[in-house]
Amino acid sequence: MRHGNKNNALGRKKAHRDALLSNMAISLIEHKRIETTLAKAKALRRFVEPIITRSKDDSTASRRMVFADLQNKSATAILFRDVAPKVAQRPGGYTRIIKLGNRFGDAAEMAMIELVDFNTIYTKEKGSGAEAKKTRRSRRSPAAKKAEGDAKPEAGTDEAKAE
Repeated sequence: MRHGNKNNALGRKKAHRDALLSNMAISLIEHKRIETTLAKAKALRRFVEPIITRSKDDSTASRRMVFADLQNKSATAILFRDVAPKVAQRPGGYTRIIKLGNRFGDAAEMAMIELVDFNTIYTKEKGSGAEAKKTRRSRRSPAAKKAEGDAKPEAGTDEAKAE
């Protein structure tokens, strides 16, 4: 029975599972979005969220603790340089899991896990909305307006002749 057992073994031994989650966390930090199975995405979320929380405090001790989990210098540098400043004001919930449906080969549930603050579809950058110029669109094409504009002076001259 699994009473009180909160980890998902993912069909692997502990060392294999730790390596898998570390590699997936590195990929998530580098690419900001990865596609995997739903079970792995949920396990990865539990693994990577405390790491991102630790990166909000840029100290030697926190860098060493993060490096101990990731074992990758470039991912650690990216985490502290790019990711941590963006999530500094967020109290938690740094990742989003989006279900994608079933995989064709084995019908496994697929999901995309992404860093919330790096998705430009859902989040609007500050200043981009103010800089974007709103233009009013009409349903009529410019060619139709021009043709109508050319027709008016002729109609006006015909009316003038009729009077």
